[in-house]
Amino acid sequence: MEATLQEFLTTGIFAFLLTFVRFGTAAMIMPGIGDSFVPQRVRLTTALVLSFVLMPVTAKYIPATPPATFALITLIITEGIIGLFFGTIARIFMMALDTAGMVISTTSGLANAQVFNPSLSSQGSLVGAFMSVTGVVVLFAMDIHHLLILGIVQTYEVFPVGTLPFTESMAELVSKTVAASFAIGVKISAPFIVLTLIIYIGMGVLSRVMPQVQVFLLVLPLQILLSMILLALTIFASYAYWADHFIQGITFLISPP
Repeated sequence: MEATLQEFLTTGIFAFLLTFVRFGTAAMIMPGIGDSFVPQRVRLTTALVLSFVLMPVTAKYIPATPPATFALITLIITEGIIGLFFGTIARIFMMALDTAGMVISTTSGLANAQVFNPSLSSQGSLVGAFMSVTGVVVLFAMDIHHLLILGIVQTYEVFPVGTLPFTESMAELVSKTVAASFAIGVKISAPFIVLTLIIYIGMGVLSRVMPQVQVFLLVLPLQILLSMILLALTIFASYAYWADHFIQGITFLISPP
């Protein structure tokens, strides 16, 4: 009886440890749970609770007996790298909103209005901070955080315990994700680029027709006003477009063709 209990405690603690390493590293960086404005105790508690709840699901992917000391340390490092990789991919897709907000602020004449962006823990554009914080609300409202949790569980099928994918493949996927995130941000801000181009063309024509008029002082308030109206009209479509590509990106990561 004591031997059975000791074996259960050993295998259970080992399974919980490896599950927590992968979930904990992913939760510390992925959007929603891993944002900087979330207290560290909340992030740690969330990772511990998720690891404990999902341990029976992930136990079948984990070796039954703990390996030797050196192999155990290697296994823990490998699990941490995989969790960090998944959280980084999810965070990069979240950065698309900040990219879109930066482009929108630049094209609307609000580039100098810098505020603290709590999602990035750094200074950022006014629209970028708004879209980043609101994006977290959209993420939870659309239950995308469930997909992130499911994605971490699915990584045990894509990245089995004890195996680390090629660093070249990981670097290539990260670079492609950065390119895709930047493209999503630019596409979201495309209407504002077109609007600004039309305004600048009108400013050029007006300055040639009436050189004595201070065109910039007259058009800048109009540019900001039109940009805010356009933002109000396109904000829902922008978040829907971003969420759709976010889901597609995470789904591709956990179940590649």
